Amino acid sequence: MLETIQSKISGLKSELNYRLALVKHARNLPALLGRERLIVDALKRDGAYITSLAELELPSTTQLLYAANSHLSSIVSPRDSHADYKLPQIYTVTDLPEFFAWGIEKKLQNIIENYIGLPIAFHGVHLRKDFPNEQQLQTLLWHKDAEDRRMIKVIIYLNDVTDKHGPFEYVPKRYSLLERLTDYRVDYELLQTNYLGINDEKLSKIIPKSAWKSCPGKAGTVIFVDPRNILHHGTVRTQERSTLFFTYTANPPKRPELCRQYKDDTFTKPSKKLIVEGRV
Repeated sequence: MLETIQSKISGLKSELNYRLALVKHARNLPALLGRERLIVDALKRDGAYITSLAELELPSTTQLLYAANSHLSSIVSPRDSHADYKLPQIYTVTDLPEFFAWGIEKKLQNIIENYIGLPIAFHGVHLRKDFPNEQQLQTLLWHKDAEDRRMIKVIIYLNDVTDKHGPFEYVPKRYSLLERLTDYRVDYELLQTNYLGINDEKLSKIIPKSAWKSCPGKAGTVIFVDPRNILHHGTVRTQERSTLFFTYTANPPKRPELCRQYKDDTFTKPSKKLIVEGRV
């Protein structure tokens, strides 16, 4: 009993300190230009924003794409499967300079810091290839991430993504009293699965499909999303999908142990030796 009370008091103190830190840091947030402000406002309103590499105009994009496509060529479909479900193949490419340089672009970090509201941590990058799967398992289930109170993942499509490729899908933030009550029902259902996720059939009984937002797009599509605060998933697919995931939280995050996967050996780390225009 005493431990429970102490845990609740500790949690309340942590949240109070977090709120005070937001207020204190507000005066130090970097200035934004018009398009950058548009992205931040949309994230605060909806929880996501869709743009493109061309619109972002980050200087290191060409090198990023060359490196990503070079490493993608070494990712093959796995032979093993679990219950006829092919696991995605994920490379942790955080330490490779072409990926790290893009992730710390000043314009990008200014956008993310303004959304998160605190000094940020760039945890790393996953290069990911998802294979055809018609069973709704793992990240194909509707879920929320848990690394921090507020976070950003920047998703880049490396190939054209149609409904056949399993586009990212989410439920935008909801504001009416009825919607908020419905969100509590969703959170209860997630709790019943130990936060592993719920399928389309179960969600459609709580939130109608008309409220879901699918995100197909051309190669180079960029999705800013707060996966902690909106319900989201990857959809079932009949064709491969290749993506990059860049992950950011406040520094430090609420759950640092969940952020180690972007730097440790949880997933394969490809060689830093990369062939670039005939030079090794």
